[in-house]
Amino acid sequence: MSEKLKVGIIGCGGIANGKHLPALSRNKNVEVVAFCDIIEERAVEAAKKFGTEDARVYTDYKELLEKEKDIVSVHVCTPNRSHSFITIDSLEAGKHVMCEKPMAKTYAEAKAMYEASVRTGKKLTIGYQSRWRGDSQYLKKCCDDGQLGDIYYARAIALRRRAVPTWGVFLNEYEQGGGPLIDIGTHALDLTLWMMNNYKPKMCVGVKYKKLGDANGTANAWGDWDPKQYTVEDSAFGFVIMENGATVSVESSWAINIADPEEASTQLCGDKGGADMHDGLRLNYVKNNRQVIEKPSFDCGGVAFYDGASDRAEDLENHAFYDAIINDKEVYTKPEQAMVVTQILEGIYKSAASGQPYYFNEED
Repeated sequence: MSEKLKVGIIGCGGIANGKHLPALSRNKNVEVVAFCDIIEERAVEAAKKFGTEDARVYTDYKELLEKEKDIVSVHVCTPNRSHSFITIDSLEAGKHVMCEKPMAKTYAEAKAMYEASVRTGKKLTIGYQSRWRGDSQYLKKCCDDGQLGDIYYARAIALRRRAVPTWGVFLNEYEQGGGPLIDIGTHALDLTLWMMNNYKPKMCVGVKYKKLGDANGTANAWGDWDPKQYTVEDSAFGFVIMENGATVSVESSWAINIADPEEASTQLCGDKGGADMHDGLRLNYVKNNRQVIEKPSFDCGGVAFYDGASDRAEDLENHAFYDAIINDKEVYTKPEQAMVVTQILEGIYKSAASGQPYYFNEED
């Protein structure tokens, strides 16, 4: 391309600086020219590190959308509560949007985001970069080729032993909508539904616990959390029945007494074979009347490749989004898929709150 696409970023916190902005800086087709954060200093620092020489700084995203006529896309990297209305406003301002996961706090908000993308004709994708890992890409190919057969049982696994995020608003239920289930369980559930190619949930049962949130001397990876600020669950679990009878177990925790944590992982059971990510990707099946376990090697790099991109999952995700914009392709992570992830997470939370099964309805 002779001219780079101009990009804006809304929310200059940890996920912007840790994932989105580094990936954008490695994409030769784009440049970040506008930075917005309610804390001006954060936007200023991000602009100095990742922006063009004349990058503009804003504290009001609406002002950015109004003044930055030339930007083609924005990345929404704010707390979960504001994903929906910022994304919808951005789409209606004529911008393509990459919104950080989860899509929204509620299914109604996620559905409104999807409908806005259809109405405006602008592209919307959600930041589920775990799809772009080498093991995920390989397993997806196996699933699509039918090597596992009919996948009728799966586990979506996001279990940390002691890794509660103590910065930002992660512990704030109002801003985030929940704890580990909506934060990291969302990655595992997205991976699992994507592998199964099954986006029609029927009902679910959910439970959530706050057993360790009031503890002190926690041995937490990022230091002790403040129990007074801890307003979300420390673990949550759900069992989902899909319309076709398949079942999905969803397991999430930031803090739980488990010896072998596992995150952004899926386990699949089909009628021809199975797969898990317990010790790297493993495929299991029967061959010559023997039980076989196969472990592919990923030492040679990722499966997916885009010219100029590294094999980092976030870079591949970023290049795919801008390739879709430049060449007018479908986005890789479709909003209609991501909104079902939100629908199921919300169903698990509702079941946990009521103590009753939750039945999904298109109108919810």
